[in-house]
Amino acid sequence: MSLGGLAGLIAAISFAVLVAFICLNLSKVADVIKEVSVTVNKLNNTIDIVTKDVDNLSIEVEGLLNKTNALVDDVGGKLNKTDPLFTAIGDLGETVSEVNDSTKAMASNFLSGASFRKKKPNTLSRIARIAKPTINRKRTYATDYSRKGQPVKQQPIRSTEHYWTQEENDLFNLTDKQPSKTAGEVVIKK
Repeated sequence: MSLGGLAGLIAAISFAVLVAFICLNLSKVADVIKEVSVTVNKLNNTIDIVTKDVDNLSIEVEGLLNKTNALVDDVGGKLNKTDPLFTAIGDLGETVSEVNDSTKAMASNFLSGASFRKKKPNTLSRIARIAKPTINRKRTYATDYSRKGQPVKQQPIRSTEHYWTQEENDLFNLTDKQPSKTAGEVVIKK
């Protein structure tokens, strides 16, 4: 065997090894391609099932959204119908607050005017004073010495004390209170 024949033999063996290696790799690639094909078929079947489920689900969700929109529209319409009620309640609260302020101002004006006036005792209070026992009661008299130094007539001195009636006392107590902080406000508790 010559050197050329030996080189040809080595080249033929190496070519046979290379072909065997390529065949083994190609058979592995063929197996991988078969597995990928099976996986793709399973994936297609799964996608078909999921697509059908998603279609059914989207139809149900669309129906649910339509019902929700109808419900929201209904609730909105009903709330719009209650707006005048809450407006009226708010106006009523403001009116009550204004009446309270006016009453307080009137009572304050009444009491400030009444405190500077001398109250004349009415007939009933005069009778009550006369009917009380007169023990320890001193009556003072003013004497008029206008005619020649002689007393002419004695008259009882009228008291200048102010007697509060129950109504005045109630009005005075009313003016000491603070006005309502929640007048005109509507709070809805859930």
